[in-house]
Amino acid sequence: MELNYVEIEKQVRQQEETLVFDHFSNKDAWELGQFMVKKVFEKGIDLAICIKKRNGNIIFQYMTDQANILNEKWMTRKFNTVNTLERSSFGCWAKYNAYGYTLANDCLPENEYALCGGGFPIRLKSGEIVAILLTSNLPHEQDHDFMIESLKEW
Repeated sequence: MELNYVEIEKQVRQQEETLVFDHFSNKDAWELGQFMVKKVFEKGIDLAICIKKRNGNIIFQYMTDQANILNEKWMTRKFNTVNTLERSSFGCWAKYNAYGYTLANDCLPENEYALCGGGFPIRLKSGEIVAILLTSNLPHEQDHDFMIESLKEW
């Protein structure tokens, strides 16, 4: 079965437009992070979770025992993607694949950016991105789905 990247990109764009917040403080990051960690334990999965402000300050982070420094490196690359392109990293993955783009088309080095799921912008209703939610350790589609499910429930 061939992936329909255009349809995936459209679906992710809708998620990005729908999952917006009235406010998002450091306290909100703490509560969202704790909510997600609880879900990790309920599901019995190994995952790294991080929430960073756009300036790179970590305002929440948790890694299960099986997560490691490679997950940290992937989250940094996903953060760079979301922060620069102002889209979820999964949405960027779908868009780039749909139109045959590469990171080089935007002068972005592959060792600093990642086109895969696991990074999502925390956007206010005003349109401003105030933080970036990151996950790593699952297949990238599942990283994205876990974030979306968590944000919807939270």
